Amino acid sequence: MDATRFFVLVVQSIIQLLQTVCDELGEATCGRVQQRAEQLRQEMARLLQELEQSAFAWGDLLLAALQQWQLWATAGVLVLLFGLCWRLRRRSRQPASSSQEESCSSNTGRKEEKSGGDDSDDARCLFRTSAKRIRWSVQNLAYRSRVVEELVGDLLAFLQECLATSFLPVLQPAIAVGSAFEGWSPRGCDAVYRLLVPLKPPCGHTFCLELGTAGEVPKDSRVRVELECTCTRGQLVKNTLCFLHHPEEALRRNPAASLLGTLCTGSYLDVEKTAQWFQDLVRSAWGEMLWSHHYGMKVLPSSRSCKLQLTNASGRSLFVEMVFGVQQGDSDIFLSSQTTEAIFTPSTTWAESYAVAEVKFFRHIARQAPHEAFHLQCLQLFAGILVGTGFSTCIFKTVAMHLLNTIPPSSWSRREFLMRLQDMLWYLRSCLEEKHLDHFFFGNENMPQDIILPPAFQMAEPLNLFQHLEQDPAAHAKAMRECDKLQDRLTRLLFHGQ
Repeated sequence: MDATRFFVLVVQSIIQLLQTVCDELGEATCGRVQQRAEQLRQEMARLLQELEQSAFAWGDLLLAALQQWQLWATAGVLVLLFGLCWRLRRRSRQPASSSQEESCSSNTGRKEEKSGGDDSDDARCLFRTSAKRIRWSVQNLAYRSRVVEELVGDLLAFLQECLATSFLPVLQPAIAVGSAFEGWSPRGCDAVYRLLVPLKPPCGHTFCLELGTAGEVPKDSRVRVELECTCTRGQLVKNTLCFLHHPEEALRRNPAASLLGTLCTGSYLDVEKTAQWFQDLVRSAWGEMLWSHHYGMKVLPSSRSCKLQLTNASGRSLFVEMVFGVQQGDSDIFLSSQTTEAIFTPSTTWAESYAVAEVKFFRHIARQAPHEAFHLQCLQLFAGILVGTGFSTCIFKTVAMHLLNTIPPSSWSRREFLMRLQDMLWYLRSCLEEKHLDHFFFGNENMPQDIILPPAFQMAEPLNLFQHLEQDPAAHAKAMRECDKLQDRLTRLLFHGQ
């Protein structure tokens, strides 16, 4: 009977073990295990009842044999159940352990794996963080750029009709320039959308460009207005008088017709008079345009351009600036009315502008780069850390163009995002240490073919934009400190997202 009690205890242990294993299994398997345990319990009760009622002499022998068989069977079942339980526990913990191993390897793994893995993890983390900050800004810039180009195009078309019979400058289609139209902007959603409006001389007039001193950036130049004979042309077109040979009669018919008498100071085209004239045209024409039903327009104060604040029904504003330019021959270089860095700029001074060539360069890069290139995101992010420093947008853009023209477009990918940011900073630092940064458009032998430069640019020696640092040690020391500040800002951005 002691053996019988032992057998009962063993079977009960097996049943409890089956219930424990059941907790590790699914619902369907658990049901089958519980059913098997119940069958085993019933079989045990029947066997005990038969043993107790048996009176045969060989019962003890049979019980002994049965005991041996029960022990071996119990041992086998226990081994199988323990093996099954161990395997199930291992399987259930494998996903968690594998994820922990992956996390451990990415954060505190072996040294040889950490050096490469950390860079990859940092790149992914920075990409996700910066992408959230930049993606909307870049997409918004693209959308607003299209709206501004369409609006200004309609405005200029309307003004061209109004000026068709005048002897005032002929407005040409606007050219979108500046960082906002290049796809990046240090001011993000508050970007100023700048367009250059080329001016052609009216009938009977010609523009003669007096370029400034070579080696100055920007060169201060002037636009001299000269009269040309239209006597032959007047025979073909009625009521057309030659200002050169009949100035008194032409002015008597139309006192405001003379360009020299309205928009010039002496014989030179006046920037401030031209800007005021254009602002008055926009004010008078806006109410006649369909765009006036969608945007409220306000002309902002500006002496050398036409700045507009356009506000829609929801209160969001677009800031548009139209500057005026006179083209140098057939090239992409213009004399522009844009504000110079000088404290005082005479009203007859026009600065040499490379804005059209710059925007054509960025379009060239966009055509060469893969669809998922991140060069604009690099520019946007780096422009953000420049805000508040002593480095101008011109310097930063020059550094960026040199790198874009040197590093293949395929290398401006998401994977190399961090590397390109650091390349910009290293390039700037090396130029500061050497006190030498070449102007991108002077003497550059690697200029894309679709950018048209004057012959003098192609034959010129490279122009050093950091030449002033050689003559001013204090300015050089300040620039190096500013570069260190940029490195600190980039580090905080990479490791703290600030």
